[in-house]
Amino acid sequence: MSVLVVGGAGYIGSHAAHFLKRSGQEVIIYDNLSNGHAELAEGFELIVGDIADSAKLAKVLPRVDAVMHFAAFAYVGESVTNPRKYFENNFVSALALLNAVVDSKVRKFIFSSTCATYGKPVKVPITEENPQRPVNPYGASKMAFEYALESYARAYGVRYVAFRYFNAAGADENGKIGEIHQPETHLIPCIFEAIHGERPALEIFGDDYPTPDGTCIRDYIHVTDLAEAHALGLAYLDSADSLALNLGTGKGYSVREVIATVERVTGRKVPVKMAPRRAGDPPELVADPRRAEQLLKWKAKYSLEQIVTTAWNWAEKERAKKK
Repeated sequence: MSVLVVGGAGYIGSHAAHFLKRSGQEVIIYDNLSNGHAELAEGFELIVGDIADSAKLAKVLPRVDAVMHFAAFAYVGESVTNPRKYFENNFVSALALLNAVVDSKVRKFIFSSTCATYGKPVKVPITEENPQRPVNPYGASKMAFEYALESYARAYGVRYVAFRYFNAAGADENGKIGEIHQPETHLIPCIFEAIHGERPALEIFGDDYPTPDGTCIRDYIHVTDLAEAHALGLAYLDSADSLALNLGTGKGYSVREVIATVERVTGRKVPVKMAPRRAGDPPELVADPRRAEQLLKWKAKYSLEQIVTTAWNWAEKERAKKK
């Protein structure tokens, strides 16, 4: 099978591309490199293009059997201050990509969605039946595209899986690819920056939540586990209907527990600073991943310690290259 990985020069997309290649699939990466990095696409055919460029997509889509779509803006705070940017890219431009797919022979589509579509969950762990009530434009833009996929599936026969991620983390164990964000907002690499003095201290946003240690609890899933689920999603679509699935481990860790794990793995002390709560941060977001486990015969394998270890190894290697 040949797969077009859209946004394949980004963090999660590059890991999916590498996993597919190791599984024997042919992969073409399509990325405008606005947030992606060409070095993460080394070893692949890279087509530099925008997801709204229907003419360019029309030339490449006849060469592939399936599309994986990772190309999105994903900063929650920025989505609040600049919702236009998020709806234009994550929905309007993404719809142009979907239209190009419909106009081609491709009928398999894997979508990188998010647990942010749920907003503040009514029950934890979160099942796919939880109401989708996003509390920020990022989550709303992803939910809007999910609705488009559902409609296109009924009308045009596109088969899809929309994967609702929880907190992606870690790096490929081979050390070739990892997490590069500018600016960095994910907790684990932010902790590393605090260790190295690249930020004065790690800010903990709120320690008065109704959780055991007062800090937010999140479900951290290794990016390679995510990549494997995407590959299995393609196989699932050979004989099954479209659907949305949670991808998480089913176990949550507080901010303080993640910090303690980093200190244990690295042997370094993490400087911290308390800060006010961020608007819209739910106390606890943990997946119920049982549907994905049952339907895809998939299960997250990496522990939090393994997530931190792979992320640290990648970050230290990249830091050494810059010296």
